[in-house]
Amino acid sequence: MSSDSSPPVCPPDPKPINAQNSPDESVTTACFSSSSANTTSSPPVDIPLSWPPDSKLTLDWIRHFSSALDWSSRNLPPSDFPSVLPVSVFDSLVLTASKILHKEPNCVRINDCLSLPDSAVVVVGDVHGQLHDLLFLLQDAGFPSDNRFFVFNGDYVDRGAWGLETFLLLLAWKVFLPHRVHLLRGNHESKYCTSVYGFEKEVLVKYDDKGKHAYRKCLGCFEGLPLASVIAGRVYTAHGGLFRSVSIPKSKRSKGKKNRRIIFNPEATPLSLGSFVELSTARRSVLDPPWEGLNLIPGDVLWSDPTMKPGLSLNKERGIGLLWGPDCTEEFLKKFHLKLIIRSHEGPDAREKRPGLAGMDEGYTIDHVVESGKLITVFSAPDYPQFQATEERYKNKGAYIVLKAPDFDDPEFHSFEATAPRPEARAYYDYEDVIDSDEELDLASMVTAK
Repeated sequence: MSSDSSPPVCPPDPKPINAQNSPDESVTTACFSSSSANTTSSPPVDIPLSWPPDSKLTLDWIRHFSSALDWSSRNLPPSDFPSVLPVSVFDSLVLTASKILHKEPNCVRINDCLSLPDSAVVVVGDVHGQLHDLLFLLQDAGFPSDNRFFVFNGDYVDRGAWGLETFLLLLAWKVFLPHRVHLLRGNHESKYCTSVYGFEKEVLVKYDDKGKHAYRKCLGCFEGLPLASVIAGRVYTAHGGLFRSVSIPKSKRSKGKKNRRIIFNPEATPLSLGSFVELSTARRSVLDPPWEGLNLIPGDVLWSDPTMKPGLSLNKERGIGLLWGPDCTEEFLKKFHLKLIIRSHEGPDAREKRPGLAGMDEGYTIDHVVESGKLITVFSAPDYPQFQATEERYKNKGAYIVLKAPDFDDPEFHSFEATAPRPEARAYYDYEDVIDSDEELDLASMVTAK
């Protein structure tokens, strides 16, 4: 089901609504500035933006924020970003969002949608700093509201030129509607990836002498992002996908009360799928998930990939996470009474190197169809990656998925073209030399980046 990329007609501006009073309070859809027609010399709203005196965001505040971000991306150099969002307002936004995120469980259960008439859940894949495509997606899908939930599957930053704006806009939506907007963590929400793929440099350029401070605050916020969600008890979503069991056999524990050690060698331990109980106890606050030791689940959830080869194996191509086949998808769905797995993590560059799996031309693929349900990959950054343009450019569409009541397990696919023209921008990383698809990771650098 394709969506036209031209912006829809805007309804009248709504009255400010304080969504923090009640998670079920209705929200009127607002018109946000079109990302294709905001190239005037003067800003469409008053800048710099200020933090509300009562620290409660309104829909009008987010509307103004979106317009300001769109306008500044087209009219101001990156170093002028503090004239739009002063560091004091940045601090308030990130701190408020971090407090909300850190209180959420590793796996968020989204069940409120079951009790609301005509409710829907929108699942979004990687956006990678492509602000203008995100602005279009939000308007095309229908903005978050009382009966319209959003699950973002991670990778908000890196590669694209507006990772900071993208991440902050989504944090604003999270603060405004904490029970309707769910932000999961991607593998790029890490210190290692952001130091390689541009986000760290982007923040340093945009906040200058306050850049290191702002970057540290973003890393702290990354630590709080949940790892996965279960929608209506039927749909599991995560950035990478499935994860292993890390239960330690009793025979592996050394005897005695003193100097007790737990011996765990992932290479020697037979792989099996993990449980939601194990997922709930994983330590997600580690910025760069380990590929060895006991805390392997976050790395699996963020970095793993499906394959058409049966079984569960180590993901040696990436150097972290797992590869799992259709039999594992069936086992996971059946064991936990699920119908769908929706993951992201693979753009057109990655899929080009994955024999047996479909390409990402339409922004989504159906990877496994098994007796109990399906495995789907959704990728929401069209014409990706922004700067690695070659004669063989993929020119892929982006996509998002809509799950509707009453069952929420019959996905509607909405593909869309990239917003054009994109504002001119410089890359914040050496895109000609950096690998395309996160493969062949320098794990030693990941250790030193912690």
